[in-house]
Amino acid sequence: MSNEEILDELEMVVFGIVGHAGEAKGYAYKALALSEDGNFAEAEEMLKKCEEAVLKAHHIQTDLIQKEAGGNIMTITMLFVHAQDHLMTALSERELIKKMIKQNVRILELEKKLILK
Repeated sequence: MSNEEILDELEMVVFGIVGHAGEAKGYAYKALALSEDGNFAEAEEMLKKCEEAVLKAHHIQTDLIQKEAGGNIMTITMLFVHAQDHLMTALSERELIKKMIKQNVRILELEKKLILK
């Protein structure tokens, strides 16, 4: 494989990870917004879409790890580091947003109790 082919492949990997990670973050934030309006079923659907996008990014990452374990060492570029940063941020934000949605469920339940008094 030529250097140009390797860089082209790396570019596709980078854009794949960044794209799927960005998609995951978008779904997570949409889920949070829906939960703030009490639309918990729709929020859950957005979280499922978030998980699917994260899985796609993770599969790209896993493929790279397997290639490297097989002896095909990839050149690490700032773009690749940037892609990894996007993925890790998406994972972190997903977990935080899941907790925030649980809090929104509790807040809504408490608000309902207060209104009924």
